[in-house]
Amino acid sequence: MRRATIRRAAVLMVSALPLLALWTPTTAAPAPATVTIARAAATLGMDPGFLREPGTIVDNIFDTLVTRDQNMKLTPGLATSWRLLNPTTWQFVLRRNVKFQNGEPFDAKAVKSTVDRVLDPAKRSPTISYINTVARVDVVDPYTVNIVTAQPDPLIPTRFSRYPTEIIPPNYVERVGDAGFAAHPVGTGPYQFVRWAKDDYVELAANNDYWRGAPKVQHVFFRWVPNDVDRIAALQRQEADIIEPVPVSWVVTVERSPQLRVERVPHGGLTIYFGLKTDTAPLDKGNVRRALAYAIDLATIVKTILRGFASVSGTQVGAFDFGYDSKIKPYPYDPARAKSLLAEAGFPEGFAIDMQGTSRYLMGAEVSQAIAQEFAAVGVRAKLSVPEWTVYTQLVPVHKQAPIYMLGWGSTQTLDADAAIYPILHSGQPYSTVNMPELDRLLDDARHATDPSARLALYTKIQEFVHDQVPLLTLYQEDSLYGLDSRVAWTPRPDARIQVADIKLR
Repeated sequence: MRRATIRRAAVLMVSALPLLALWTPTTAAPAPATVTIARAAATLGMDPGFLREPGTIVDNIFDTLVTRDQNMKLTPGLATSWRLLNPTTWQFVLRRNVKFQNGEPFDAKAVKSTVDRVLDPAKRSPTISYINTVARVDVVDPYTVNIVTAQPDPLIPTRFSRYPTEIIPPNYVERVGDAGFAAHPVGTGPYQFVRWAKDDYVELAANNDYWRGAPKVQHVFFRWVPNDVDRIAALQRQEADIIEPVPVSWVVTVERSPQLRVERVPHGGLTIYFGLKTDTAPLDKGNVRRALAYAIDLATIVKTILRGFASVSGTQVGAFDFGYDSKIKPYPYDPARAKSLLAEAGFPEGFAIDMQGTSRYLMGAEVSQAIAQEFAAVGVRAKLSVPEWTVYTQLVPVHKQAPIYMLGWGSTQTLDADAAIYPILHSGQPYSTVNMPELDRLLDDARHATDPSARLALYTKIQEFVHDQVPLLTLYQEDSLYGLDSRVAWTPRPDARIQVADIKLR
């Protein structure tokens, strides 16, 4: 009875929200061919070479040489074919008669410029690790490029299926500069940029000259709605057609509405972890890191706080990824063992340390608070703070975050272990605070192995090493949870992309 009462109260709370609190892009009702997507995360940038967030918006403005179909199979994009010429050279044949949205032609120069820009160390791209196996791009002719790597890299086609290799118009970027391009991006994709109201919304319009054909949805608004209740209310009042994510505490409410539905993709979200600055005392001691792992009751956190909409994981490699080893299990909850390990490490009374969480992920702030309390129970007095996401994303890539910090990572757009773990475990990478030479060697060997069975064996060895040494605290992989209005016909993808051109309106 109490549960039913709570749910009824939740519905009443949403229905009582004032209309003035909600945003609409115009004073008139949206046109039938307009889709509004309300997101918890604010848009921080639209330059695909320098993103600090998922590519949800830029994926609709830009194209890549290679793409994935609904079954996650690699298929031609701006490249019509590709082949391996020798162990370190991949050749891509480019699609002809494609233009950027400003009329500039797409050609080999654009591919080279895109890659050179990201690899330029002076520009400090936060996602350079995705393509830093590339030594150079050689233009063979206007519609052929050779991607030359320093060592063999079997993942080049995959690396060119996502940002930061979404192709940019070089002449336009040279004319307006990096800042101008980030403020008014131009691509070859199905939608073109219209306006960006900072901390509010981004508006895109259909590119009716798109080389694949004009999209059915003519306008799309990506709204920033950080408050969970406001996001649910926008969906209920048909002021948003899609929301992401659906807060776990509101899934039942949404599903009970005849005009709404929840689309769930198990293992479709990020793998959430607490990063550790392994060169910072006392986190430089293996037993301290293992003690922290034993101190966390992951099963209870997923069951109670996340309502089961996540999967406890012992590895950062996702369940859909090549290289995933299901035999790698999480540390069991054992606070007595945690205290014993702390004593062995020289901290019988525990220690104090700064810790940062974030509300960016499903129940992220609540999970952070629960784990801080579990740390306290074994003597680790974590001073928890939850900074604003826009601030946090500036701190993490330059290593100015706390010694223990929450982050979500995944390889949903590449579906390979390399993207899941190399950027956050290899020393010297913007998002890594780990410095373990043996781990670096294993990661490098796996990145350059060309035989699939050898790669699998290396990734198993890497996951076993990480499980033993605990350079970070893997927690769980989120499910993707989308709320949809009944007029929207769309199936979410395992790679987490929202391709608006695939959306149909009833």
